[in-house]
Amino acid sequence: MLLEEFDANKTAIINPDMCVEKIENFPEVTISCFSEELFNEVLEFFRAKEIASVHSASGLNPIYEVTYKGKRFAMFKSMVGEPLCVGQYEEIIAMGSKRLILLGNCGVLDKRIEDCGIIIPIKAVRDEGTSYHYAKPCDTIDVNHNYRDEFKKVLKEFGYPYVEGITWTTDACYRETRDKVNKRKEMGAVCVEMECAGMQALCNFRGTEFFQFFYAGDNLDHSSWEPRSLSGSARLDDKSKIMLLAFELGLKILEKL
Repeated sequence: MLLEEFDANKTAIINPDMCVEKIENFPEVTISCFSEELFNEVLEFFRAKEIASVHSASGLNPIYEVTYKGKRFAMFKSMVGEPLCVGQYEEIIAMGSKRLILLGNCGVLDKRIEDCGIIIPIKAVRDEGTSYHYAKPCDTIDVNHNYRDEFKKVLKEFGYPYVEGITWTTDACYRETRDKVNKRKEMGAVCVEMECAGMQALCNFRGTEFFQFFYAGDNLDHSSWEPRSLSGSARLDDKSKIMLLAFELGLKILEKL
């Protein structure tokens, strides 16, 4: 089986540090989201300074330095889909990123989870391919080893309820069939997304810290698909406040360093 051919050798033929240069004094905490609308909305809050960019055939993706409550953070927009998301962050790690807080939308497999509700994943089902190049094969990977308690304190301080549970990471958003949804629910999954398993595997492999949380979007736990606030422009004010929770977590992380 091809996906059982995990190679733990950290030196590949092409390595990220061959493609980017290290940035001196890179901020200790990096924050990212996927939505362009959300990213641009939050970026307007800051006096942002571009410190680097990730190059690809799709164009440039800038990385900014921003200041939140007197503390420096790096901030960039992640690519949607695990291979792109992982490859992009490989280069940002090579630039100097040490720890990443990543937030994004997810589909819910439990209709009791409210639209835009906060979900903290504790494990990811590896129904994808990228993570198998960064970790030995198995069906799941533990996620959010660090800072779960700190994030819960942030949520309590700002009055946000949350759900903890297993997430289903898949590469194929148009192949989430009813049978597959039911099987993942039997495994304990409460939501579905496209990046978490691979991003945790990458950060484990590279020895960097990673924390991801979701805000609930579309509902798959229904006789027919319910998009709810899946659109990037839907409930943008609520999502902007949710993204600021990542910066609050970043403050708590900086306090511990």
